[in-house]
Amino acid sequence: MSIDAAEVAKIAHLARLAVTEADGETHARNLSSILAFVERLSEVDTSGVEPLAHPLEMTQRLRRDVVSEVDQRERFQALAPATADGHYLVPRVIE
Repeated sequence: MSIDAAEVAKIAHLARLAVTEADGETHARNLSSILAFVERLSEVDTSGVEPLAHPLEMTQRLRRDVVSEVDQRERFQALAPATADGHYLVPRVIE
């Protein structure tokens, strides 16, 4: 797929980007080469390749699921302007 300067200008207008005519030609060449590379990548046979969540096959070190902070709910809610039943009350903004 090839992109010309007119298409770059149209895309720039839609994205509200300021692109000069001189830069439009450069961007058109760069975008065309990127799209050509993506087309080449789509030709690669990836059947049988297992998808990975991370490029390195490593397991994550997990921490123990334990409480690490003391409960300060009462202290924080005492500072709040309005609370009820353990919840913070805020002014209604939608009627």
